[in-house]
Amino acid sequence: MSEAPHRNVIRVIDAGRELGVDVQPRHFAQGAKTAQDAADAIGVDVGQIVKSLIFGVASDADELELVLAYVSGKNQLNEKLLAAAAGAAKCKRVDADAVRLSTGYPIGGVPPFGHTNPLRVFIDPDLLAYDEVWAAAGTWNDVFAIEPNELVRASGGEVTDLRK
Repeated sequence: MSEAPHRNVIRVIDAGRELGVDVQPRHFAQGAKTAQDAADAIGVDVGQIVKSLIFGVASDADELELVLAYVSGKNQLNEKLLAAAAGAAKCKRVDADAVRLSTGYPIGGVPPFGHTNPLRVFIDPDLLAYDEVWAAAGTWNDVFAIEPNELVRASGGEVTDLRK
């Protein structure tokens, strides 16, 4: 008998339905806390894993605006490129509380949509090289497959170079 999905996963399924995306989550009890863990568990290339990274961007004295970057699991984020894409002068990491407050999800479980607050989204073009990519479905134990162009459409993201 399978366990009922976590409430966060249900939120992602519902948000996907509203956007016309059929979210079919897969649960991994051992978790998928890193891109490589997720790729190994699913059996795909690490580049197919969507890393959801939240950063604060700002012009010199302005208050930080939180933005979301979807980066291929094989890449590292270039913070200067993210700041430039967002029209900001600086970019800095935010803590786990800020991530949960802005998205409603924990670090490692942030999905591409269904967030508490709308955030601007920037997407690594390397994700578009695959037929499907895998994103978090609300927890670090749950993921789902999505076609990359659907990821762009559903998240309202801007495709731009983000990698180091």
